[in-house]
Amino acid sequence: MDSKEINRDSDMEFMRSAMEEARVAEGEDEVPIGAVIVKDGKVIARAHNTRERSKCATHHAEILAINEACGALGGWRLPGATLYVTLEPCAMCAGAIVNSRIERVVYGARDIRFGALGSLFDLSELPLNHKPLVERDILGDECREMLSEYFKKKRKK
Repeated sequence: MDSKEINRDSDMEFMRSAMEEARVAEGEDEVPIGAVIVKDGKVIARAHNTRERSKCATHHAEILAINEACGALGGWRLPGATLYVTLEPCAMCAGAIVNSRIERVVYGARDIRFGALGSLFDLSELPLNHKPLVERDILGDECREMLSEYFKKKRKK
């Protein structure tokens, strides 16, 4: 097995961890978006959306995971870290990714309305001081399905 396959297997494993966080969010009646941050093959942070419960617009899974990772590593820079998130980051989260120097972003479902890493626009293509590597559509169908089912249930209420 070459290193590309090993990375793909790891990407799928860590994306499943992000999906577990998304399920926690769903159980709390939050939009099911989850994130984990990995460094040196270990999860150092995990979070899910808490905007409804916290009544705070910035409580996206990515922002909360970045905050936790900064605490775990003792600084605001996260070099060598990979963020796994079930939905493509928005502009706010993409900005936080750039500012925290996350090396790599792996996301599941594209977000054609708010996605800032390839769908609506791509912040990583701008001439900024840091450009994370971006891997798209890892377990994307499963991530999309989770979101779709959540919103179907919400519309029935």
